[in-house]
Parts: sequence; C-alpha cells; structure tokens
Amino acid sequence: RAPYGLSMERIEIPPTDEDLLAQCDMETFRASGAGGQHINTTDSAVRLRHRPTGITVTARDERSQHRNKALCLQRLRSRLQALNRRPKQRIATKMPRGVRRRILDSKSRRSRTKALRGKPRRDE
Repeated sequence: RAPYGLSMERIEIPPTDEDLLAQCDMETFRASGAGGQHINTTDSAVRLRHRPTGITVTARDERSQHRNKALCLQRLRSRLQALNRRPKQRIATKMPRGVRRRILDSKSRRSRTKALRGKPRRDE
C-alpha cells in the first residue's frame, strides 16, 4: 500500500533547495518551549508542507528562521528519499527433498523417544 495516497511510482526530488521550496507551502510561527525572550518574540519556527505528497515537516531547533528552513528542507529531502526506497523482492525457494526427509526423520525419532516415556500397558 502506498503512503499518503500515492501510487507506487517514484517521487522526483528536485536537485536544488529552491526548486524543492517551490513545491512547498511555508509557514512560520513562534516556537514554544525554552529559549528565553528571543524565542518568544520572533517567528523563527518553520513548517513546510510538500504539496505533491502532503508530507509536513517542522523545525524549531534553532533561533534563526533561515537555519530552521534549511533543517526543514533537509528533513523533507530525507523523508522523500525514504518514500522512494523499495524493499528487494523475495525470491521464493523450495526446500530440497533431502532436507525435508531429514526433518521428518528427526521428528519421527523424537516421537518414538517420547512414546517410550509413558507408563507400560497392562498387557505388556
């Protein structure tokens, strides 16, 4: 099943940050949490939404909006590359006849051993 309602086609990732940013909606907001007066007064946090896929990434780590934007682009690029990764197809293999015979022989030996553990019958 493809994530984000996409088909199983590869997603083209633009080589430059400017081209990737052109495919996104950017939103800035005030970052919450520790950081003192500076973080409470500036809109330094950045949220990017990639329009073709719907992926949203957020960065509020740095005090600078420019550095947060660069972090967002880096995270978005890695998420898009993760979507393009395909697991290798498994090649089904058949168990060799000799291996199957050996497994069945060991099972039957085990069952005979366990049968000997029981209490003897009256007629014996």
